[in-house]
Amino acid sequence: MKQKYLFTGNEACAEGALRAGCRFYAGYPITPQNELIAYMALHMEERGGVFIQSESELAAVNMVLGASAAGARAMTSSSSPGISLKQEGISYMAGCELPAVIVNVMRGGPGLGNISASQSDYFQATKGGGHGDYRIIVLAPSSVQEMFDLTFNAFTLADRYNTPVMVLSDGLLGQMMEPLEYDEERAPAGIVDKPWAMKGSKGNAAKSVKSLYLGDGVLEALNTKLQKKYGEIKSKEPIAELYKCDDAEIVLVGYGSVGRILMSCVDILRKEGIKAGAVRPITLWPFPCEAIKKLAEKIKRFFVVEMSAGQMVEDVMLAAEGRTKVDFYGRTGGGIPQEEDIIKEIKKVRSR
Repeated sequence: MKQKYLFTGNEACAEGALRAGCRFYAGYPITPQNELIAYMALHMEERGGVFIQSESELAAVNMVLGASAAGARAMTSSSSPGISLKQEGISYMAGCELPAVIVNVMRGGPGLGNISASQSDYFQATKGGGHGDYRIIVLAPSSVQEMFDLTFNAFTLADRYNTPVMVLSDGLLGQMMEPLEYDEERAPAGIVDKPWAMKGSKGNAAKSVKSLYLGDGVLEALNTKLQKKYGEIKSKEPIAELYKCDDAEIVLVGYGSVGRILMSCVDILRKEGIKAGAVRPITLWPFPCEAIKKLAEKIKRFFVVEMSAGQMVEDVMLAAEGRTKVDFYGRTGGGIPQEEDIIKEIKKVRSR
């Protein structure tokens, strides 16, 4: 039976994790994601799980690594500077092929920056913020409902591919409050047997969980295996929302909270006689290249908007393969693009 609740994005993310079967959470407080850790502190025990406020971000991510190695559905969360500290552990989990969910509620940077919403962690999330040839799946919600849904789905993807999955949110989405609907009786999906899990019984684990390979050619064999897995993810998992693109001449591209702003811009531009559409990438990795490529063959230009100096715009350019123009408008340091400013910039580029 579906019920409606009023949640912040951070709370919806936490509830989505709990309902997905997350039974281990470790984190360290940092604004603007503190509602998430507070929600986990309140509700994890009653769901039969373990909550730990760790002594640091480094400790938290390594606790999640250990819990995942023991077979638990495990999660950590933080905001931009804290996620930077977790990168070594994320790389270790990728090397160990361990499933886990990491939530980044982005804030302005670089450095400590400020606590306003930003999207300047795109490169870190999608290009591999730690060391080594690895990738993680990155999901970008744009509403409180998607904070719940995509976090719920993240655990299924993590277990399906034995990989870390990141939910890339921002301070705006984390703090905003909207209606959330979910089925009270919905059971966790995608829970798989984990014969490799280290459960302490002699002979229980089919293999050692490790990322250190010193034998000649052994590490290369692991990397070959990983790249094959990443190729499968790229072919099966890209998701994007297309809005009024069928007859569009200019297509706006943005993810997360910017994506929903762009859809409002499209409606305004359409009323003014400008044939605009919008693409909202939901998976940032794998990036929805095919959707961009197909549009590039028939439109006049893309117009990319980000709360950064321009990061996702590079992936749009690569996917478009030079078939059409790609313009960019960005705000940095916690600045949020406004509809009137975006439309003004679009009219400028159209007049060139």
